[in-house]
This record gives sequence, C-alpha cells and structure tokens, in this order.
Amino acid sequence: MKDQNDTTAVAAYQDKPDAGRRNMLKMTGASVAAVSVASILTVSNVSAQSISNEWDKVFPQSDKVDHEKITFKNRYGITLVADLYLPKNRGNGRLPAIVVGGPFGAVKEQSSGLYAQTMAERGFITLAFDPSYTGESSGEPRNIASPDINTEDFSAAVDFIGLRPEVDRERIGVIGVCGWGGMALNAVASDKRVKAVVASTMYDMTRVMSKGYNDSVTLEQRTQALEQMSRQRWVDAEKGTPAYQPAYNAAVTADSPQFMIDYHDYYSTPRGYHKRAVNSGNAWSQTTPLSFMNMPILTYIAEISPRPVLFIHGEKAHSLYFAQTAYAAAAEPKELVIIPGASHTDLYDKVDIIPFDKLQSFFDQHLSA
Repeated sequence: MKDQNDTTAVAAYQDKPDAGRRNMLKMTGASVAAVSVASILTVSNVSAQSISNEWDKVFPQSDKVDHEKITFKNRYGITLVADLYLPKNRGNGRLPAIVVGGPFGAVKEQSSGLYAQTMAERGFITLAFDPSYTGESSGEPRNIASPDINTEDFSAAVDFIGLRPEVDRERIGVIGVCGWGGMALNAVASDKRVKAVVASTMYDMTRVMSKGYNDSVTLEQRTQALEQMSRQRWVDAEKGTPAYQPAYNAAVTADSPQFMIDYHDYYSTPRGYHKRAVNSGNAWSQTTPLSFMNMPILTYIAEISPRPVLFIHGEKAHSLYFAQTAYAAAAEPKELVIIPGASHTDLYDKVDIIPFDKLQSFFDQHLSA
C-alpha cells in the first residue's frame, strides 16, 4: 500500500484525464466527487414546508434532546437548512449555544449532527447546518463550495441561533469538523460575537487545494491546474451547467492511501453513508477548487485572540500537520489536544474516541454566564 502522504500533484485533466482526476482526488483530501444529474438537482428552492422532520441521520436519535428542523438565510440570500438540538431538561433560563459545521463534503445528518446532538445532551443548545449549495440547503448549481460563502454560513447560523429565545446570545461557540474546521477559524476571526471555537480533525481546504498534501504541488503544477479549470469555465458556460468530478469514496483498492480507505469506510458504508452527502458517491463541480486556490483562509487566525481556540486531532491522522501549523499561527489562549492512535476519520463519529468531556469543559469554561 502506498504511504498515506505519498501523493502526487495535479496533472492535466484534458491531456491525461484519468491521472488528472486521481491527482485532484489526492489534492483535495478525497472530498470532491462526481454526482448524477438526478442527485445534483435534488434540492433547488428550499422552504420550511418542503423540509421533513423525519429522522434520517446516520446516528441514533437521543431521548435526552428535542430536535427541530429549521431554515434561515445567509447574507447572500441562500436558504440554509439545519437541525436544532435542545436539551429536554433545559429549564426556563437562557442557555449557551454552539454552531457546528463539517466535514467538507458532508451533511448535517453525519458528523456535525452527531457533535451537535451530543453537546445538546450536555446542556448546550446546538445547531448543525448544511452549507450553501449542498444537502438540503438551497443554491444553484448544486454541490459548489466557496471559502467566502461557506465562512458566511457559520455567521448566518450565529445570526439565527442568537435570536432564539432559549439562547443567551453572549454565550455562543463554534465547532468546525475537518474542512469546516478551517472555515470555522476563518469565521470566528472576523465574527467577534463568537466567544470560543473548536477545530476538530481540521483541514485548511485553501491550503490543500492550492498546494497539495504537505505543500508538495509545484508552481508549474499549480499553474497547469488553474489553466485547465479556467478553460473548463468556457465548457460549462457553453453548456449552461457545470461539469462534475468523478465519484469519490465509491471504491478503493489495495494500493490506495490509507486515508482514502478510511474515507471510504466512513462515507460509503452504513457507518456514515448519506445519499445527500457530496462525499457519499456524489461530487463537487470540476471548477470548485478555483475559489480556494487564491484565498488563504487562515491569514487572520491570530485575530481570534483573546478568545480561546481548541484544536483536537488524531495522532495517526494524515491531516495532523494542518492543526499543528494552525496552532502555531494562532495566538493565546490556545490548546492542541492530540488523541493517541486516532486517525482522521476516527474523530468523525467514534464517540469513545472523540473527547466530548474535553469539549464540554472547554465550552463550560468559556461560555460561562
């Protein structure tokens, strides 16, 4: 099996389509995938009436928490769909709240929902949302990502939850998982309403898309990738619809990097599969990386201070270096907790590994009345 860090850079899509697609898979952390026309068009215009409260999560529903499906709009007018979790024994006072997003290419029925429900069991009002253009949220074309719009999604969730009568708006925190860990840090750097932030098993998506794993992409390779995606825009414009990348996490082979095997084990098996998730055999558009390749989202991470940042990462995660360098760039107060023996995806859903006691104590301390 290949070493999990032995990745190659982006190659030509048009000249060498198979190699190019494989390399972009590696470059984006197995988070970009192809999608059928039917699933691309699953959600367009969203209304509260069209959203079902049926429980369709990949984790069991808690009897300690009330669940409510809600909608709200971000600053760009895109309607986001989210799950709101409230402790059953919440009393009459206003409680602290936590907004949860991620992983990149996932939906609220997966990891972010599990984090949100678990933290609601521990006394917080929580919200897990589908980012713009994905899941049940609106926006067309489907399955598009943007570092700007997806950062805004966090702040829009803070807008919404801060207006709930059960919430103390001066005690709001954020959790970002995987690629949304980086988005969360970017959002909190500018959104001064948020009092504390956790980045769990984080990716900096702008870094991995622009530089490849371990910053291995050369200027020549980066230029070639941008040339190919720039020309793909003409193809998309002529057709009036974007082309999508090959299906991610649909299959792995014996020589696949371990992290790709781990992604497949989560997104493409009953453990974590969800039909609306980009990573569960669906896809981002071929040009989605364009907006990430020239916009480093952690430039202002030090401006989160004096509010606290908690990084949580697995010792065996291929992505650990993202958390380590982000931690080094962040200002105090900050903490990096490395979970012994844990892989990247272990922190998606393994409740015996995710340090929920640490998450609770962190937010209890920093969202105190």
